[in-house]
Amino acid sequence: MVTVHDVARAAGVSISTVSRALSTPERVAAETRDRVTRAADELGYRTNRAASGLRRGRMHAVGLVVPDLENPYFASVTKGVQARARAEGYDVFVADSDEDPAAEAELIRALAARTDGMVVASPRSDDESLRAALAGVTVVLASRELSLGADGADEVPYIAVDDAAGVDQVLGHLSALGHRSVGIAAGPPTSWSGRRRVAGLQAAAERWGVTLVELGSFQPYFQGGVQAADHALARGVTAVTAFNDLMAIGILDRLRDRGVDVPGEMSVVGFDDVRMAAMFSPALTTVHAPLARLGGRAVDLLLARLRDSAPASAQLPVELVIRGSSGPAPAGAGT
Repeated sequence: MVTVHDVARAAGVSISTVSRALSTPERVAAETRDRVTRAADELGYRTNRAASGLRRGRMHAVGLVVPDLENPYFASVTKGVQARARAEGYDVFVADSDEDPAAEAELIRALAARTDGMVVASPRSDDESLRAALAGVTVVLASRELSLGADGADEVPYIAVDDAAGVDQVLGHLSALGHRSVGIAAGPPTSWSGRRRVAGLQAAAERWGVTLVELGSFQPYFQGGVQAADHALARGVTAVTAFNDLMAIGILDRLRDRGVDVPGEMSVVGFDDVRMAAMFSPALTTVHAPLARLGGRAVDLLLARLRDSAPASAQLPVELVIRGSSGPAPAGAGT
């Protein structure tokens, strides 16, 4: 299959230039644009709107690629995308990449040929691979920031939640409860939102008088939380803030198995506020992220692009929801 790399080599330009020439041709010099389109035509690069000459909006369809539909985070985002797109008269084609970057690139190419534009949730693919996959595609990113140019130029519009504000609320809450040693159960190091949450915790720790203990990076699922709980117990922290709710629930389950009282001996806080967070016992204190709204706003940004405007990226506000998994630090805990 012909790829954007092949077109870039044939035209003697960079991948980012190919992307600009196919998606925003008015921003590329005429001679360069002609060279790129000629190379794409000669190589038979992707039969889609750009190649077939279809006008924007005629298909009235939006594509959505997510990494894992079983993850309640992405299930909620998907619901939001579908509701908003259908309200605007657009069909939605959804594809699950199963956390596979190669499959993700293939799905983006396939859906781009059948839709007017796409929403892509790709929290952990590397920048170069994602740039290549998105070349020539009218797209909005969900929970991810990316520039088509390696130099930081041509930012793809994105919608995310305010991770820094969320973790700041977490540390403020734990500090008020007397916790001074807080473990960070981080997500995968490749996760864009995960890196932002860790950075936010580090920025807020001194202000709240909290010492952060890095427990490690874990897979963002229940089993990752089980592993993180053992690390937390070994390090002697009085509270743990987890990358997401799935990990936090795994932590709660493991602490229960090991006879640790929550929140009497250790407090646990998650992030996202997925539906099951309120169903566990004790119910999980977590940061509520408006995930369905995030999906809807992603569609709004995409439709603005399809109408030839230049929408600004945005962050949605979050709110700490205090439930039963957080409580006062144990008596005699480090002060």
